Amino acid sequence: MTDYLADVKKYDAGASADVVNKIVKHLGIALRNRDSSLVSASDPKELDRVKAGWIAKKLAVSDAAKADEAIKAVCAAMADDRSKSRVTFYYLTAKHLGKLETL
Repeated sequence: MTDYLADVKKYDAGASADVVNKIVKHLGIALRNRDSSLVSASDPKELDRVKAGWIAKKLAVSDAAKADEAIKAVCAAMADDRSKSRVTFYYLTAKHLGKLETL
């Protein structure tokens, strides 16, 4: 199994193992399949799913502009990473939106 915390720590050295574990638990079975465990930053439909399912539903952020800004910022931060871990992507969007403490 992938070490999700180590991947998140590449972008946030102070990442909390508890928060990362909550995201892993939230994603559950999606992490078993390589394709669904990654985020395709070049696919607008994929980013819309992140916005609707993670940002709007789980993080309760209804402001589309804020959601788009968070996704854009995370895509830029992870630009050099060909395989963008869904756990890391979700963690960074939550951090950008100031929602880590609500997970």
